[in-house]
Amino acid sequence: MADKKADLAGPGISTYEAVNDALPNDYSSLLSRKETQIALWEVKKFIEDQMCKELNLFRIESPLILERDSGMNDYLDRDGSRTPIDFTAGLGLEKRMDAQVVQAATKWKRFALKQFECDMHQGILTDMRAVRKDYFLDHDHSSYVDQWDWERVIQAKDRNLDFLKSTVKSLWKVIKGADVFVRKNFPKLNTPKYPEIPDELVFLHAEEILDMFPDLPRKQRETKIIQKYPAVFIIGIGWTLKDGYPHEMRAADYDDWVTPTTSATGAPMHGLNGDILVWNPVTKRRHELSSMGVRVTKETLVEQLKITGQEHFLKMPYHQMVMNDQIPLSIGGGIGQSRTYMYLLRKAALGECSVTIWPKQLHEVCEAHNIHLLR
Repeated sequence: MADKKADLAGPGISTYEAVNDALPNDYSSLLSRKETQIALWEVKKFIEDQMCKELNLFRIESPLILERDSGMNDYLDRDGSRTPIDFTAGLGLEKRMDAQVVQAATKWKRFALKQFECDMHQGILTDMRAVRKDYFLDHDHSSYVDQWDWERVIQAKDRNLDFLKSTVKSLWKVIKGADVFVRKNFPKLNTPKYPEIPDELVFLHAEEILDMFPDLPRKQRETKIIQKYPAVFIIGIGWTLKDGYPHEMRAADYDDWVTPTTSATGAPMHGLNGDILVWNPVTKRRHELSSMGVRVTKETLVEQLKITGQEHFLKMPYHQMVMNDQIPLSIGGGIGQSRTYMYLLRKAALGECSVTIWPKQLHEVCEAHNIHLLR
């Protein structure tokens, strides 16, 4: 049996020899570097406009820096392996402010719904930037993170799978529309080598996928399922499945992964969150585009923090806002921008779409596969 525990966190590739083996040998970018930059800007505008239309969002600014003790920064998982960048700020202060660079704006957005006085079923969209220093840097993982982060006010009665699925379908409509838009405006992308993206997502619970492939760790399960269904939404990420492991080590203080639900066949399940995964026909690998979910209530926040042994988080200002009903119930998520550009523009690496630091080893491996990373 493959090592399921080791597969819970991390990108799945941890050596540049493995990256070399994973990259395509017949790759040639369909767009030049200049054309790529023009195309991704057009796609960016299209997606932002359509997300606001489909989900009743308006555009806001979001922070790159947070106070360390606010509890609003994202720790990405629950084992403490991915820590934010800490520093002090405020020259001339008797005691400088303890600050952190954002890893994700997941929790801040829920506070922002109140700050920007959002109405029921209204929400916010932000062009989020972050730094995640503890990633292995490969063709689809970067220390520089760009996301469309969004959050929307909901009612208690919206906290169910039907509402979650309806929201996910609206997001997929935007991504599918972006594919049609970009292929129309950049005809070089119309090639029989790569298919159009699917019209619809397939919804599956993590427990159902485990039943299909009980002996495989989750990344291999994901790879198997998206080879069958090239665009899926995996529900219930964080709850411990019947094999004794969660599908992934989702953090305990934003998405709700403990609420009991029922599958389409009537089987008992848990979780009101999930990920959009697609099959990338260029890299011939699993490709995650988005994580999202219905957010915790004060009851499910306490339950999840107990499960993860992080009850001390309840003392932090953000968690106190949840516990004291000072911020609204919400649903929200993030869509990786460069990940989405990769998918829509038929690219083999993030570094063809975004400018950041890459190690010499990755530059060399990519050059050998005719992949030219931006510098």
